[in-house]
Amino acid sequence: MSAPLRLSGHAKDLGGGFTVRRLLPAVQRQAVGPFLFFDHFGPVAVQPEAGHDVRPHPHIGLATVTYLFSGAIMHRDSLGYVQQIEPGAINWMTAGRGIVHSERRPESLANQAYVNHGIQLWAALPVAHEEAEPSFVHTPAAAIPEVQVDGSTVRVLIGEAFGQASPVATYSRTLYLDVQLPPGATLEIPALVPEIAVYPVDAPLSLNGEEVAAHILAVAVPGQPLHLTAGQSAVRLMVIGGEPLEAPRHMWWNFVSSRKDRIVQAASDWEAQAMGQVPGEVEWIPLPEHRFKA
Repeated sequence: MSAPLRLSGHAKDLGGGFTVRRLLPAVQRQAVGPFLFFDHFGPVAVQPEAGHDVRPHPHIGLATVTYLFSGAIMHRDSLGYVQQIEPGAINWMTAGRGIVHSERRPESLANQAYVNHGIQLWAALPVAHEEAEPSFVHTPAAAIPEVQVDGSTVRVLIGEAFGQASPVATYSRTLYLDVQLPPGATLEIPALVPEIAVYPVDAPLSLNGEEVAAHILAVAVPGQPLHLTAGQSAVRLMVIGGEPLEAPRHMWWNFVSSRKDRIVQAASDWEAQAMGQVPGEVEWIPLPEHRFKA
């Protein structure tokens, strides 16, 4: 079997001392299936005085997908949704023609130290749905199907695998799995979707006979099943993928579109504060100093 493409990512400071590992987009690869943005954050100890809150900011042309291993985040958006994001749940926010949201420390944890750890993905919306009505859907952890396969635990967060189907609705064929392999365990995942990649969260593993270190996004050769083997340590890994994008996307700041002029328009709309407001919020993140040019 051919060796996978390994993406090592880079550290990205989001401000306030909050640093993430960004795997997508990469020079070698813009997307895997619809996913063109992959941030792994934590585990990070959030102290009471930490400034990790993300103030209101806009999105267009994409869906954010937030998944926690530990901790909590309070989501608020311009549609009026207020949702505490907790471990094991899938939170899918369709930006479409435009949405504004904030991600903050829950008030219940205001005076506590806790550990935040999770993954945030962006899925590009198909061209025909880039201007869809914005929406937010929370799928609790208890509603996510979980199955034991050859001693390993597979949670089907999005899509279908091993006879299980996630209730999360998407705009294109999409796969997102949370897999836990015991030490020495082996699991084979069929080529469920045309594009697929594996991300070991906390320990190395073998993918089709090739070692993949933790924190490396390994993009498999299309059509190959994934033959996964854990080493001496248990490993948690994420599997992402789906149908390839039907056209390249332009990305700038928090905006994604198949059209450059749409990103320029979104920047103007945000600068004029014409994309909506999050109820109860008075802060907002300004546009970057260096503007996108069509």
